[in-house]
Amino acid sequence: MSLAGKSIIITGGAKNLGALTAFELAPLGAPSFTLHYHSVSDKEKAEAVAKELKEKYGSEAIIFQGALENPKEVEALFAATKSAFGKVDIAINNAGMVLKKPFVEITEKEYDVMFNANSKSAFFFIQQAGKDLADGGKIVTILTSLLAAFTGFYSVYAGSKAPVEHFCRAAAKEFGSRGISVNNIAPGPMDTPFFYGQETPESTEYNKNASMNGKLTDIKDIAPIVKFLVTEGWWINGQTIFANGAYTTR
Repeated sequence: MSLAGKSIIITGGAKNLGALTAFELAPLGAPSFTLHYHSVSDKEKAEAVAKELKEKYGSEAIIFQGALENPKEVEALFAATKSAFGKVDIAINNAGMVLKKPFVEITEKEYDVMFNANSKSAFFFIQQAGKDLADGGKIVTILTSLLAAFTGFYSVYAGSKAPVEHFCRAAAKEFGSRGISVNNIAPGPMDTPFFYGQETPESTEYNKNASMNGKLTDIKDIAPIVKFLVTEGWWINGQTIFANGAYTTR
């Protein structure tokens, strides 16, 4: 299925899964990307991804730095995309923050930071997409397979991701008359720096052994699912897809 003429926003598009997703979609003829990044330190990475998209696939890409827990920044992200490319067709949200910590040690500030990063940002991203996406658009949010896990230490991480399932279902019902699909992907622990900063060698081995092949989820396992949802998989709507190599289920 061709993505010719489509304009795509990818948050966290400077690296890891976000960047790989752009490289999955560009060969389908996607001409226009907005690559969001959160930290100023990722600007050069975002510029490098934009340059490679142009050189390899002829895709135009703009970059956008912003803190998406601020709804005005979310609005500005979509406005910049419409200004550059005239419309928005596909909105993919990789933004998030992880915290592994005993329940009784989590501070109010940490709670607020996590819910802002994982819940509030997702809510207003989906809301803005509902306002700005062209009919027939696609919205995908990356969550976590911990939503189906019975485990400790991730209470505020998984808890701050959990509301997004409800946001997704409501948005799918409300936007469906315009042909817009809204879905989540819940990967298992991914082999990225996002994972290792919270883990010990022992917990890393445990997470590896919980999958069917003794490995962490590879971003190469997830990007094709994003591609499917924004192309042939359009009839899937309001769902959370657990993609984790049998790590967990519900």
